[in-house]
Amino acid sequence: MAQSKGTVVLAYSGGLDTSCILVWLKEQGYDVVAYLANIGQKEDFEAARKKAQALGAKKVYIEDISREFVEEFIWPAVQANALYEDRYLLGTALARPCIARKLVEIAQREGAQYVAHGATGKGNDQVRFELTCYALCPKIKVVAPWRLPEFYQRFPGRRELMDYAKKHGIPVPVTPQTPWSMDENLMHISYEAGILENPKVIDHGHPASTAATGPGASRVPVKVTNTGDGATRSSALELFVYLNDIAGKHGVGRIDIVENRFVGMKSRGIYETPAGTILYHAHLDIEAFTMDREVRKIKQGLSLKFSELVYNGFWHSPECEFLRECIRRSQEPVVGTMRLSVFKGQVYILGRESPRSLYNEELVSMNVQGDYEPADATGFININSLRLKEYHRLQSKVTVKQDE
Repeated sequence: MAQSKGTVVLAYSGGLDTSCILVWLKEQGYDVVAYLANIGQKEDFEAARKKAQALGAKKVYIEDISREFVEEFIWPAVQANALYEDRYLLGTALARPCIARKLVEIAQREGAQYVAHGATGKGNDQVRFELTCYALCPKIKVVAPWRLPEFYQRFPGRRELMDYAKKHGIPVPVTPQTPWSMDENLMHISYEAGILENPKVIDHGHPASTAATGPGASRVPVKVTNTGDGATRSSALELFVYLNDIAGKHGVGRIDIVENRFVGMKSRGIYETPAGTILYHAHLDIEAFTMDREVRKIKQGLSLKFSELVYNGFWHSPECEFLRECIRRSQEPVVGTMRLSVFKGQVYILGRESPRSLYNEELVSMNVQGDYEPADATGFININSLRLKEYHRLQSKVTVKQDE
């Protein structure tokens, strides 16, 4: 056994990688504290605790951060209508800074100089974990085994990890035949790697996992009522879990995409984001109903930048904090109730109402003149056509001159 190097807090999932990493860190001379985040995944946490202890962890933390994940990370993303590359609702990207924040807290509580994670050297999660750790605790030291040659040369593939696990008596829930890697939290389930690395392979293995009727919107979601059976959920966590349950039955929120990772490569991922998809559509609609047109244009630009920052791991950056505050300020008029339905993977908007609505039924009506003079539109059109007339007049001159 190597000489003691001090204490390291390991972000531990209980799977093959982090179980092997726990034992490997002990081989290197670290005292290992295992930290398992309960962020809404289906997990036998007590079994994971016993497993970590059996592998030699000197202490095991199991932290339920589900509520703060919804209230402090998912809700700002809903307010932003956050969508990376027009499709991805950022389920993993939102979870990582939430998990890493608690990782730093535990390291400080334990007086540990080191934290460690099982993220690969090719992915986004290594960036997300470490940028959060360094932002919140600049003096922390990160051990990232999948970037250390002595680790990744020893374990070039899953087969070598499986052999190591067998040698050290590490029970693992995977087999060499497992065809993909899965990550789950309250926001979504993601599938990648394995057979999915071939973008032509069709994945038939998973139904999407979420949907419900009638989420209310009041700056953040405050209540969901199922008009079918009258069931109501009001707390952030219960509301989100309920939407996941309902929407999953209808296959809502499943996408199969190729995205651009921050490190510079394209990757294929399959994501199931049921509740997030419902809330995205509900919020998008109530926002259009209540927000001034020009404010909304500016806010759309902020949302795009926010989504990129979150995806790339900059949740705790000054620019992302600034954007969150700007977006939060834009939400003051976004109050109301949405009525919607889900069916065969789709979310359908049925109606909306709000005390802050900017929709004027009399003004827009084809049957009532309202406070609007139709004749004014003539001048409006003439002014807007001036630029077009001048542009095409010049183009005609240039064309004639070129033909001469």
